[in-house]
Amino acid sequence: MSRADCVFCDRTPLREADIYIETEWCVYASSRDPSDPPEVLPGSGIIVPKAHKPSPFNFTADEWRDVHELLLKAKAVLDERWKPDGYFLSWTCFPTSADDVPQMHAHLHVVPRFDDEPMRGAGGRVGIKGADNIRPDPTAPGKGWALSFGSPR
Repeated sequence: MSRADCVFCDRTPLREADIYIETEWCVYASSRDPSDPPEVLPGSGIIVPKAHKPSPFNFTADEWRDVHELLLKAKAVLDERWKPDGYFLSWTCFPTSADDVPQMHAHLHVVPRFDDEPMRGAGGRVGIKGADNIRPDPTAPGKGWALSFGSPR
């Protein structure tokens, strides 16, 4: 199932991302909203099911399995490339509204976070969208605190 009016149903732009990983049911792309300031948290990405689904509550067991697989694969690439100090994970999903706003394609934001962000404690959306959250060197790796996530204990 796909929709002609949905930016995520056409995966062509996602395939052009710096990091693109595809499974049978979902994709990960280091893709960001073009309106976001480019220096704010480079490395941010999304996990999107291939089928147009309004929310993760509508996912099949196969889609959930692939979301998990992609989350771990994306983390491995981001850990190696950016050595983030943490992560912000956030689902975006909205049904069709009473105002005929089209149903959104559910997607999971995977955002590396860093100790030296000016707005580190201000929440996820500010971290992604806020032009005031530009790190002293946006391309510098972090301290790598998040490398411990997912490690067997």
